[in-house]
Amino acid sequence: MSDRAAIERAVTELAAGRLVAVPTETVYGLAADATNGEAVAGIFEAKGRPRFNPLIVHVADRAMAERIARFDPLSAALADRFWPGPLTLVLPLQQASNIHPLVTVGLDTVALRMPQGLARDVIAALGKPIAAPSANTSGRISPTSAQAVQDDLGSKLAYILDGGSADVGVESTILKVEGDIVRLLRPGGLTVEEIEDAIGQDVVVGSAGPAIEAPGMLASHYAPDASVRLHAEHIEAGEALLAFGPDRASGFESAAAVRNLSEKGDLREAAANLYAHLQALDCYGARMIAVEPVPQHGLGAAINDRLSRAAAPRGQ
Repeated sequence: MSDRAAIERAVTELAAGRLVAVPTETVYGLAADATNGEAVAGIFEAKGRPRFNPLIVHVADRAMAERIARFDPLSAALADRFWPGPLTLVLPLQQASNIHPLVTVGLDTVALRMPQGLARDVIAALGKPIAAPSANTSGRISPTSAQAVQDDLGSKLAYILDGGSADVGVESTILKVEGDIVRLLRPGGLTVEEIEDAIGQDVVVGSAGPAIEAPGMLASHYAPDASVRLHAEHIEAGEALLAFGPDRASGFESAAAVRNLSEKGDLREAAANLYAHLQALDCYGARMIAVEPVPQHGLGAAINDRLSRAAAPRGQ
């Protein structure tokens, strides 16, 4: 099927209030018309997602975004610099916004992103914003391919738009501007270093309070069936190994399976491989996936964030 025909099919299904998986540069999204309450409710049902966890709204252009949210000068500058791309901004809702309240879970803010590629083409053709969390069962590994979506949620979707493997491989970075402070709510495919270089000031890491302000803030998230053990320097017999770089942890020869995020230690390559490698290792049935240390700088911050949530006690 051509891209044009695939986009038309996706638009037809979304306009009818059905769920469609769409490819973005970060991960595949589970999309529904963000103005249709029944369609949005279908996202929560299909994912088994907690109703207190807000959804990201994806837009095709700034005009669509500004009908939904109010932009302060710093947020506008960030959008000008990094959209379309792996950046989500948490912004005050416009009073006249037609985003369904289920999307924002009653908050007076909305998380907005302008994706790259086919997803943006679908939104433009639909003429409406879409709500689109990752296209996976809630708390599980995010999908970076159409096949991964099919294996998890295929029976619950009207259509899966296949755009190949996701280029970035981890979800978007989420920022919230509070006065003259830029706050990082979730690390992602846009690094803190890139943001600070663009705005000429430091980014403050973490939410100002305990409330969930954006997606991806649950303690346990992105988890395989196997338990996850971080910063592994020795591998026990029967463990699966998620490796990084050219040097191996001791005992790696006894691992049930090995996948290397990047043989050369490239963090961009590692981010792109993260979810697919976790899924592959999970298929071996090992009780534990041991993870070698990953540097914290650059995209390593997003990789380590996802790994720490995958390793957290389940149900948090």
